[in-house]
Amino acid sequence: MRFELRYDLRNPESAGTSVADRYEAALAQIAWGEQHGFRAVTLSEHHGTEDSYLPSPLVFAAAVATRTERIRIRVAALIAPLHDPLRIAEDAAVVDQLSRGRLELVVANGYVPSEFAMFGKDLSERVPAVVETIQTLKDAWTGAPFEFRGRTVRVTPRPYRDPRPGIFLGGGSAGAARRAARIADAFFPMDDTYWDMYRAELIEQGGPDLGPMPPVGPRFLHVADDVDAAWEQVGPFVWNDRESYGGWAEEAGLETGHRRVSDLAGLRDDPEYRVMTPADCVSHLRALGGAATIPLHPMMGGIPPDLAWSSLQTVVEEVMPNV
Repeated sequence: MRFELRYDLRNPESAGTSVADRYEAALAQIAWGEQHGFRAVTLSEHHGTEDSYLPSPLVFAAAVATRTERIRIRVAALIAPLHDPLRIAEDAAVVDQLSRGRLELVVANGYVPSEFAMFGKDLSERVPAVVETIQTLKDAWTGAPFEFRGRTVRVTPRPYRDPRPGIFLGGGSAGAARRAARIADAFFPMDDTYWDMYRAELIEQGGPDLGPMPPVGPRFLHVADDVDAAWEQVGPFVWNDRESYGGWAEEAGLETGHRRVSDLAGLRDDPEYRVMTPADCVSHLRALGGAATIPLHPMMGGIPPDLAWSSLQTVVEEVMPNV
């Protein structure tokens, strides 16, 4: 069973925490998590939010690299159409050097119209932009000169990992699943709905049969002795996360699992958002099986660092030894 961390570093005013203090808390939690067996940390990207959602995950990934030695550093997902492909190649190579080969880069189309407008990008051009980015990364990370938009360029330094870091394609559509099989090293789906499409297309392209998607724990998991009291504390922040993702989906006209809910009661009924006692958590995770990945999002929606620490310490002390 693999335990992982995730951070988007939202910081609403209601949390009573400065952005700088939240960043420092996240770095401390990641370093601590590495020492307690957490396998990877995921950093996400969005732009222009009132709660300061992390806009620069590669910058933060560099900070993580300097505070850790073993944990994998996953950027999931970098919204490729909002960035210059050469700049992605350079920045990611620097992070891979700083981390001595621990970077995992997931690129994705993006889907929020207001974010594309912010950067003066055309939403209709996002798929070609992602395809170009993936090819640019493959060419750039050889360290040799290559043709880019009609000119010869070269990206140095090369990444630390030989021959290069894996390039994942993230997404939640049939098109993304099929493209991942054709042009990327792996697929990072928003959920398991499109995994079988990716699996079938990969076989069609002559690749291996990866089998069913391994089980993944709930989107949010907070562990505390008093579940009702914990929901009172973390619920408004978890609702903030669900509400914003639901709003982005509505803005983009997408049907996703991130639908808005009217109140906290609706959120508590969603099996993807769990607050559990240590004993119930152990039973739940055992049922998922030993191959499961358990992603913990300890500061989801702006949860204050002290509440996040409390849950993380309980997981390490009372859950992980028993699963």
